[in-house]
Amino acid sequence: MSTNIFAHRGASKYAPENTMAAFNLAYQQGAGGIETDVHLTKDHIPVLMHDENVKRTTNSTGYINDYTFDQLKQLDAGSWFSPEFAGARIVSLEELIKWIHDKPLYLNIELKNNKIDYNHLEHIVYDRLSYYHLLHRTILSTFNPTSVKRLKHLNRNVGVALLTSRRHKNIVPAAKDLGANAIHIQYRHLNQLLVDKCHQENMTVRAYTVNKPRQLLHCFSIECDGIFTDTPKTAVKYRDHFNHQSMK
Repeated sequence: MSTNIFAHRGASKYAPENTMAAFNLAYQQGAGGIETDVHLTKDHIPVLMHDENVKRTTNSTGYINDYTFDQLKQLDAGSWFSPEFAGARIVSLEELIKWIHDKPLYLNIELKNNKIDYNHLEHIVYDRLSYYHLLHRTILSTFNPTSVKRLKHLNRNVGVALLTSRRHKNIVPAAKDLGANAIHIQYRHLNQLLVDKCHQENMTVRAYTVNKPRQLLHCFSIECDGIFTDTPKTAVKYRDHFNHQSMK
């Protein structure tokens, strides 16, 4: 089994997170998938940003759901990272979907509804993915257990992951009972036992955020199904070396 490498918010070590520059670079660096985060604007447009507030990654302040999409498009989402990326814009989910459609990439969309439980976020995102025929290579993830339940009723065949940052001895049956078919866990809680339990239950397990060579090699050795990394180029290099050594 070869561990799939998802670029965490794009190649976010080298370009401003969740921008087209970061997504393009991740693709160039050989990532197998893109991980991104989705919020809803005031006019119900799904947009890609990690935080609920635009302050950290733009030249403005305030909550995403207090802006219309047209207003958000006026903000600079690149200068905070480096002058090189001045003028980068906030990306809509639809823009990313159109970009990824003809590329051999998986897509992981984290629904950012654990702090603000946006009305109909699951349906809006699902409908866009369905319209562009991308459900078969998309995983929808969330920290919100209620959201997992809602996703279960949309389509039993879509990838649904419960996100967790805590150690929980019953996490596998708990996630399965909610309707998830995958677990996305913080790297420090990843171990062989969890991987084995997930695979016994026909569930996928992926770890976040994995950047250091030692961590990468550990994920590959215990057959973790996927990782989320800020440095896809490094992850691809170490995975390919690991797979080459394993074949000897």
